[in-house]
Amino acid sequence: MPDSTGSGAPAAQAALDAVQRYPPEAISIAQQVLASQTATDDDRSTAERAIGLALRELNDLTGALRHLRRAVRAAGTPRTRALARMSLGYVLANAGRTAAALRAVTAALPQLTGADAGRARMQRGVVLHYRGRYAEAVRDYGIAIDIAQRADDPLLEARARNNRGLLNAHRGSGGTDDDLSRAAAVFHRLGLDLAAADARWNGGIAAGQRGDIAVALRCFADVDEEYRRLAVPRPALLLDRFELLLSVPLLDEAVEVAAVAVRELHRRGMASDLAEALLARARAALLASDLDTATAAAAQARVRFRRQGRRTWAAFARHVELRAEFRRGTRTAALLTAMVRTAGQLDATGWPGPALTTRIEAGLLAAATGRVDRAVALLELAAQARRRGTAPRRAQGWYALARSRRLTGDDPGAARALRRGLAVLDRHRTSLGATELRAHSGTYGQELAAEGLDIAIRAGAPARTLAWAERWRANTLRMRPALPPDDPDLLAALTELRLVSSLLEDAVLAGRPAHALRSRQARLERRIQDLARRVPGGVGVVTPPGVGVLAGRLGSRVLVELVAHGDRLRAVLVRDGRAGLHDLGPLPGAVHLARRHRFALRRLVTTGDTSTARAGADHAAAALDRQLFDPLRRQLGDRPLVIVPVGVLHAVPWSGLPTCAGRPVTVAPSATAWLRADGRRPSTGPSVLACGPRLPAGRAEVRRLAQVLPGATLLTGADATADALTAALDGAGLVHIAAHGTFRADNPQFSTLELADGPLFAYEWERVSRPPGCVVLSACDSGLTGVRPGDEVMGFTAVLLALGARCLIATVLPVPAEPTTALMLDLHRRMRAGSRPAQALADSQQAFVAPGDGTSRATAAAFVCLGAG
Repeated sequence: MPDSTGSGAPAAQAALDAVQRYPPEAISIAQQVLASQTATDDDRSTAERAIGLALRELNDLTGALRHLRRAVRAAGTPRTRALARMSLGYVLANAGRTAAALRAVTAALPQLTGADAGRARMQRGVVLHYRGRYAEAVRDYGIAIDIAQRADDPLLEARARNNRGLLNAHRGSGGTDDDLSRAAAVFHRLGLDLAAADARWNGGIAAGQRGDIAVALRCFADVDEEYRRLAVPRPALLLDRFELLLSVPLLDEAVEVAAVAVRELHRRGMASDLAEALLARARAALLASDLDTATAAAAQARVRFRRQGRRTWAAFARHVELRAEFRRGTRTAALLTAMVRTAGQLDATGWPGPALTTRIEAGLLAAATGRVDRAVALLELAAQARRRGTAPRRAQGWYALARSRRLTGDDPGAARALRRGLAVLDRHRTSLGATELRAHSGTYGQELAAEGLDIAIRAGAPARTLAWAERWRANTLRMRPALPPDDPDLLAALTELRLVSSLLEDAVLAGRPAHALRSRQARLERRIQDLARRVPGGVGVVTPPGVGVLAGRLGSRVLVELVAHGDRLRAVLVRDGRAGLHDLGPLPGAVHLARRHRFALRRLVTTGDTSTARAGADHAAAALDRQLFDPLRRQLGDRPLVIVPVGVLHAVPWSGLPTCAGRPVTVAPSATAWLRADGRRPSTGPSVLACGPRLPAGRAEVRRLAQVLPGATLLTGADATADALTAALDGAGLVHIAAHGTFRADNPQFSTLELADGPLFAYEWERVSRPPGCVVLSACDSGLTGVRPGDEVMGFTAVLLALGARCLIATVLPVPAEPTTALMLDLHRRMRAGSRPAQALADSQQAFVAPGDGTSRATAAAFVCLGAG
C-alpha cells in the first residue's frame, strides 16, 4: 500500500505526525489547532491536511477530499499551499481521479525545495503508480530517495522505499525485499506502527508475487491482527488477499473476497480500488466458469479504468473479456487479432502473467482455426516463460511448449515438456506445506496432465495412461505430510470454535436467534484457515509406481483406475502384471447414474423401505454397474478389487453394485496412495473405542465391542473429548468411533465428529505424529471427501491416509444407528479372527443384508473400505 504525508507548523505538525501512528489521535490534535484563536493560516492549512490524510487512512475519501481542499484554500504561503495540493493529489488518485491528481501534484512541484520536493516527487510517483505508468513511478520514487538521503530525512526515505518496493513486487523486479525491510525498520524505530504494518503487509504481497505462499499467508495473518489492534479498517487490502487466494488457487474463497471487496469499496467511495475489485470479481468468475459474470464485471472495470486514465489496467480487464469469449467457444479471426494485440499491450506495460495466458489461448485459437504456423509462433513465444517467473508461470511455459510440439507432430517431445512442467509444480507444492493449500494447487497441473493423458490414450498405451493419471492424481497424498507446528494460537482458535459450534447448535435446536454465533463461527474458521495454512514446506515427493511395481503388490487383486478423458470415462485395468485400457462410455452419464444411485440408497435409509424405493435403487445400481463393469467383466472374474475413482465417483457406495456385492473392494484416491498404504506395517498399539453424545445406540455399540476387543481403551460420556480421542489415536492399532458426523462440502477440513466437548475437526487430526493402523468411523457421511482438481481429496479420509493410516472403513451415506451395531460387531469379529478389512467388510455386508430388505441393503452399502484393505 503506497503512503503519503508531509510537514507543517509546530502545533499542527504533531497532528500530521500522528497520521501514520494513530489516525483518530491525528484528527483530535488537528481539531484543537483549528479551534485555537492564535492559529495562523498555515497552521490551519496543515491541520486540515492532517485531518484529510487521517480520514483517508480511515477510508473516508469524501471527508478527506473536503478537508484537503480546505487546506489548499486556507494556506497562507505558496509552500504550504503546494504541500496541501500534493496531499490532495494523493487522495484524488485514491478516488480514481488520476488525471486531476497528476495535475495537482505536478503543479505543487515548482513551489517546493529540499525534503518538500522529495515528498512531492514521491507523491507524484504514487499517482503515476495508480495510472499504470510504472517506469516513471519508479524513477520518481528513486529521486525522492536520493533527496531524502541528502536531506537526512529517514521518514521520507522509508516512505519512498515502501512505495518502490511494493511497485517492484507487483512488477516482479529486484530489490523488493531490501526496500520493504528497510522501510519497515525505520517506521518501527520512529514509532509509526501503522506505517510499519503497511510495509510488512507489502512484504507479504512480495512473498506472494514470488510464489512463497506460506510466508505471505503468515505475514497477512500477523499484520491483520495488528490492523485490528490499531482499529484501522483496510478494505483495499482485500484485493491483496484475493491475489494470494487466486494464486493457490483457493477459488471459492477468492470469489467471496472479491464480492466483499466490491461491496465495501463501493460503500466507501474508493473508486480506484473499486475498479480493481470489479476486475478481481471478473477474474474469479472466469476461473469458476461463470462467463456471464466474468464478462459483465470485466466490462464495468474496463470502463472505470479508462475514465481514470489507467490504460494498462483497462488492457488487463480487456484480457478477461477476451478469455471469456474464447471459453464460450468463439473461434474467429477477429478474436485472435484482439487477443494477440492485448497480450502485447500487457507485456509492454508490466503484466507478464495475463499476457502469457492470453498468448497461449491465442495460440490454441489459431490452431483451432487452421492457422498452424501462427499457432506455433505464438506458443513458442509463450514457451519462453518456462525459464523465469513463479512456478505456475513456468509450468504454463512448459505447457505452451508441449502444445507447440504436438502441432508439429512431436508427441514424445511434448510429453517430455509436460513432465518438466509437472516437476516444476511438484517442487512448488512441497513448498506450500499445508494440506489444504497443496490440495487446491492441483488446478495448475490439470492442463498438463490432461494433455499427457490425451497423448497416451490416443496412442492406446495403458501403462503410459496409468503413469499420466498417477502423475497428476491425488498428488498431496504422494507427499510426506508436513505436521502443523505447535501453535498455541491455532489450538486456542480450535477450542473456541468447538465451543461456538456447540452453542450454535444449541441455539438452532432451541429456536433462538443465532446470527451473532454464525458470524463468530465464520470469523473463527477464517482465523483457523489462516493459521493452519502457515505450515512450513519442504516435504518430499513420492514417485508414482509403474505397472510392474503395482503387479508385485496386487497379487490376485485387480486394480481398476478410472480416468476422465474429455467427456469420456476410461479405465486402466491391471491384472497379473498386465495393463489394459478400456472405454467405459460417456462421463456425464456415469456421473448422473452415480448420483441417482446415491439418492435412491439415501431415500431407502431416510424415508423408509418401500417397493418404489427398492425398485429405484435396483434400477440405478444395475445401470451404473453395466456402464462401469460390463467392458471389464471378463478380466475381473471373482477377484478382489482395488478401485481408484474419479471426481464425484469417489462417493459411490461400491458394495451396492451387483459386481461388487460380496467381493472385497478397496477404494483409494490413487494407485500410489494404495501402494504406500498396503506396504505399511499394521500398527500394534492398543485398540480404542469411542462414542459421541446423543447416540444411545452408539454407547451400546462400543460397550459390546469392548467384549469383542478386550483391553481396548473405552472413551464414552464425558471422557470422549476431542483432546482425549486425538491423544488415544496416536499409535493405536485399531480405532472405532461411533458418533454423529457432519461432512462440510464447502471446506472438508471442517468436517466434524461430535464428541462430549463439541465437534472434532478434520484439521485436528493432522497433528497426530504416529498414525493408527485401522480406523472405523461408524458415523454418517464420514467417508465422504471433497474432491478438488487432480482428484485431490479432502476430509477425514485424506487426513488419515496422509498421516499414514493403513485402512479406513467409513460411510458415504447416512446410516441408522441401531441396525449399524450388528454390522459393526460382525465386522470386528471377522477382523479379530484374521480377515483383512476389505474381506471382513464384504462378508459382514453379505451376512447383514436380509432378502428383500432395502434398508439393510442400503445401510450395508454405505460402508466402504478406503486405503488398503
